[in-house]
Amino acid sequence: MKTRVLKINDVESDCSAILEAARLIQAGEVVAFPTETVYGLGANALDAAAVQKIFEAKGRPSDNPLIVHISKRQDVDRLIKELPSSAITLMERFWPGPLTMIFKKSPLIPDAVTAGLDTVAIRMPRHPVALRLIECSGVPIAAPSANRSGHTSPTMAQHVLDDLDGRIPLILDGGRCDVGLESTVLDMTAEVPTILRPGGITYEMLMQVLGEVRVDDGALKPVKTQRVKSPGMKYTHYAPHAQVVVVRGEPHQMVARINVMAEEYAKQGMKVGILATQETKDYYKEGQVLVLGSRKQPATMASNLFWALRRFDDLGVDIVLAEWIETKDEGLAIMNRMLRAAAFRVIEA
Repeated sequence: MKTRVLKINDVESDCSAILEAARLIQAGEVVAFPTETVYGLGANALDAAAVQKIFEAKGRPSDNPLIVHISKRQDVDRLIKELPSSAITLMERFWPGPLTMIFKKSPLIPDAVTAGLDTVAIRMPRHPVALRLIECSGVPIAAPSANRSGHTSPTMAQHVLDDLDGRIPLILDGGRCDVGLESTVLDMTAEVPTILRPGGITYEMLMQVLGEVRVDDGALKPVKTQRVKSPGMKYTHYAPHAQVVVVRGEPHQMVARINVMAEEYAKQGMKVGILATQETKDYYKEGQVLVLGSRKQPATMASNLFWALRRFDDLGVDIVLAEWIETKDEGLAIMNRMLRAAAFRVIEA
């Protein structure tokens, strides 16, 4: 299969490319497309055979549920059994945007989408290309991130091509994703709305609207249960080709420990990458240093995380030493991804 890439500069002037992608979706094929979070690999969410092609292209385990993407608020009604008033409030505040909500599913949703669960995860993306593609397709689109399973999520069309070239027919190139991390997943079927996967809509933002929100223990720890309601919980995810180790402590302690570790790895002949912040970047003496951004701007650091991990792949590093980020605001989402990329290898400084 030859994978084509069609550049979208404007949804109106480049509508023919979006219509071509929509025809592929309608024909039961898969298409990669941009969202504000990461690139998604989409198929008709109501067609189990089409959805299966997502799992085949990614090499994704079938017990890892998908998120269903819609383009209009009223599209939710036929996909779920019940819509809580609190969910309507969240939709009014955060949709379109990087918030996914989990509801009891209607019979329209195939088990292939939900990994056999009786719940379904739904969101309305903010990216104009994603919204137009869903609208033109005339069906909800099930889509995980458009990468090989377990690898770092793609925030640029080139990342998708690097992972899935020859495995999918089409990539819509809408430029770099601005949020840069997958959506927040909020379980609305729990007694208290519960964040299963943190993202760009933070705990603090949700608390302002709902007043009471839980963060699942699995946000920063390995998940032991066999069945999970949200993608990004059960398996090692987001990992570059190099081994990742997270170093935790006060900033000066982290810098000192990382410098010692980097020197030791370099003596062993290993190429070292260091994932730093604006505040610490000048203190490292060894290795290839990439800067996420300032600790005062966690949203910027979040948007750069996957780009930096993929850049380390390009640089051919053998090991990545990453600074712990405070788990406030977008910092919780950063550490959720970073810990899974590291398979929860954490060194105390």
